[in-house]
Amino acid sequence: MATYTLRRVLQMLPLLLLISLIIYALTALQPGDPVDQLTLGNSQITPADIARLKAAYGLDQPISLRYFYWLVQALHGDFGWSRSFSAPAAQYVFQERLPNTLLLTVPALIIALLIAVPLGIYSAVRQYSLPDYVLTFFSFVAFSTPVFWLGPMVLWLFAIWLPQVTNGAVSLPPGGLGSPDLDPNAGFWATTLDKLRYLALPLVVLALREIAVILRFMRANMLEVLNLDYVRTARAKGLKARTVIYKHALRNAVIPIITLLSLAIPGLFGGAVITETVFSWPGMGRAIFEGLVNKDFNVVLASLTFISLLTLIFSLLADLAYAAVDPRIRYD
Repeated sequence: MATYTLRRVLQMLPLLLLISLIIYALTALQPGDPVDQLTLGNSQITPADIARLKAAYGLDQPISLRYFYWLVQALHGDFGWSRSFSAPAAQYVFQERLPNTLLLTVPALIIALLIAVPLGIYSAVRQYSLPDYVLTFFSFVAFSTPVFWLGPMVLWLFAIWLPQVTNGAVSLPPGGLGSPDLDPNAGFWATTLDKLRYLALPLVVLALREIAVILRFMRANMLEVLNLDYVRTARAKGLKARTVIYKHALRNAVIPIITLLSLAIPGLFGGAVITETVFSWPGMGRAIFEGLVNKDFNVVLASLTFISLLTLIFSLLADLAYAAVDPRIRYD
């Protein structure tokens, strides 16, 4: 196992290098650059001023050379300066925005697992029953509904329509991280409840799609395992249905879920770009959006590099988890 882990880690390095090259090239080849953003609409800026600014930002050099300088700095933990936020890009992304994204994505994944796995098992065990049809219909609808449409609809329902029909009795804030007028000495519980009110809507939107995906996978995997010979043998021996499902079938049914989760966690960060933007949640996803709009590429590169690294790490963890869950797999 140690040899396999070391080999996989060594394989990750050139892959991460290639991903960083692609990310940098796609970012650099976008129309416009930071100098265009700075000089837009300023009639007093001369072409000579623009040339000096491009030289100061290193934009007069070939992309390959700019990528090399950026890579050397990134290897030392320096992702450059964020022009929009007047701070080092790495400090801004990892210290200010990443905790807020984790506050949103981790509960979303936990809620999705707690709801989707039992519902997937329930749907598979009662195949072709009314609850199975209802859950299947829900999962298809939730899976096919785009976040950029669902987010504004949830926002309108809970932040605009319900407060009107209930005279403000039911109301959730449309966006932000907390009430700006909350007393700083309000105490732990008052602060937590206030933050939960702001967290509710983006959390629901982010968790809903994950629930649909995991439910579909869990139902399909469980149905496949329930029809295997060893499960039928366990039933024929007279074992209780609960024992057959949770002791014999569930262990093999969750193996593909490990792969799904390994991709779901980095995918949540990508999905958070739209959700955080719709609900004005100050997380890393919104930082990527703002960085692209403001041509603040150092923030974008730091964020996307982190998500790429996260994807590779969780892919490795998924492979290692296979050996722990499936006794047929050995890496030694």
